[in-house]
Amino acid sequence: MNNETHIRRTFALAAKGLGTTWPNPLVGAVIVKDGKVISEGYHHKKGEAHAELDAIQNAKEDLKGATIYVNLEPCCHTNKSTPPCAQRLIQEGFAKVVICNLDPNPSVNGLGVELLRAAGIEVEHGILESEGEKLNEVFFLSQRKKRPFIHFKTATTLDGKIAMPNGESQWITGEKAREHVHYLRSLHQGIIIGAETLRRDNPKLTVRLPGYSGPQPFRIVFTKSGDLPSTHHLFTDEFKANTLVYTFEYLKIDFPFVKINSLQDALNDLFSKNIISIMMESGSTLFSEFLRAGFIDRFSIYQNPSFIGAGKSFIENLNLQRLADRPRLTDMDSSWIGEDLFLSGRIKG
Repeated sequence: MNNETHIRRTFALAAKGLGTTWPNPLVGAVIVKDGKVISEGYHHKKGEAHAELDAIQNAKEDLKGATIYVNLEPCCHTNKSTPPCAQRLIQEGFAKVVICNLDPNPSVNGLGVELLRAAGIEVEHGILESEGEKLNEVFFLSQRKKRPFIHFKTATTLDGKIAMPNGESQWITGEKAREHVHYLRSLHQGIIIGAETLRRDNPKLTVRLPGYSGPQPFRIVFTKSGDLPSTHHLFTDEFKANTLVYTFEYLKIDFPFVKINSLQDALNDLFSKNIISIMMESGSTLFSEFLRAGFIDRFSIYQNPSFIGAGKSFIENLNLQRLADRPRLTDMDSSWIGEDLFLSGRIKG
């Protein structure tokens, strides 16, 4: 097997940690000795063993002279709850380390590679780099821009409508698409909505999948006026401690809040709380404000094969001056989920 085969296996292992490792990255590890895979591991959950240590602990053979494949550079810093991986690889006597991506965390970012090479370990990196970037797009962006990764989700008819003119919207999409939304929620730390969506829909913004036992997301509300209904689910249900309110004015109900002067203020606060993976389920006003500010990173849409004609759109006027300035989607994925077409891509421009 070649390097790419083993690195692709680390991707598959890493993906097992989806939704449970935030704010840490998704990392898998494969250990090979004498041409044979002798152990595998991955980062299961924040605070638990990193992928390299998990693979070492799973090994039944002596690791001296072995090669370890990882999709992210082994960490080397000690300002965290888990021990550094690069030092452990040196201690175990690995002969070679093959890496997909360098870690953009300033505490690592090439320092792990330097430490391994200084110890006489052969290091290769840059194997399937673009694929590794896509796997860890949330972690990479949050480290580079020091803000959360924002993933906007909407459901529309073929003519781009999210509701009738009177606001009726339940349901645009079919049952399987609506269940898939709960799966997406389970992969994110938080969900953003605006005050209008809160007042109109009284949403719960929880993950309601059969047998789901993982963490419930933070429910993040943006309001300009501070005028919110105190009796709605987000302020009264069993998960009310997960509700975060960002307001441009003082909140008019008795509930904790953060007063902000800009969207950037809110993102700074969320990042300081280690909330880096957020899905937005807002209406057109808040989405358009985030998009104009350059804060939407991924766009996903469930398109139902139907038409409304007159109705509410998911987006407002972006005031573009040229067609060339329009936001575009790249690295597109598509699939049918029941009767609905699901499209998802990174925002460019």
